[in-house]
Amino acid sequence: MAKCFKQTQKNPKNCSVTKLFIYFCFVLLIMPVVSLDKIDHKILQKLLEDGRASFSSIAKEAKLTDVAIKKRIESLIKKGVISSVSANLNYKVLGYENPVFVQMRTDMSKHKDLVKKLNSFDYILELYQVLGEYNLMAKIIVPDLDSAERFINDLGSVDGISDIKTQLVLSELKKTSALPAQSLQKKL
Repeated sequence: MAKCFKQTQKNPKNCSVTKLFIYFCFVLLIMPVVSLDKIDHKILQKLLEDGRASFSSIAKEAKLTDVAIKKRIESLIKKGVISSVSANLNYKVLGYENPVFVQMRTDMSKHKDLVKKLNSFDYILELYQVLGEYNLMAKIIVPDLDSAERFINDLGSVDGISDIKTQLVLSELKKTSALPAQSLQKKL
């Protein structure tokens, strides 16, 4: 499968999407999974609700000491469970339109340079490699729809992008950073 993936980077027609999907599933299965207990889940949930929560406020809910919570959070950071703490911005209040999702079909032989170029664009908040008809997806925010049109036209002229499909978000129906309840149930 790894050979198939390397061949696909050079010539996308060498391997089927099914083979690539199986390869990525295999990679995901062998990646280490960190096991968490109830207290770790409680800590994570509290931090997801309020990233500025103090050790003492978390300790009260978890019925542990501040020092124990601090050590557990340090352990979660060390294990890679917590990669960063950040603010969730309301882009509407800052004068931006709803997000636009842009799907891109790209030339895999130019993938590395293309990703580097796309990462340099300010309007692109998130960039994902995906399986399916299109192989990259970006979440962009722009101040107005005219800017969106100009930016998407500019994207269309970037070397390595062969096709673009866009979706404008009309309204956000659900957004959460909470852990799924099932993940806790499976672990305990």
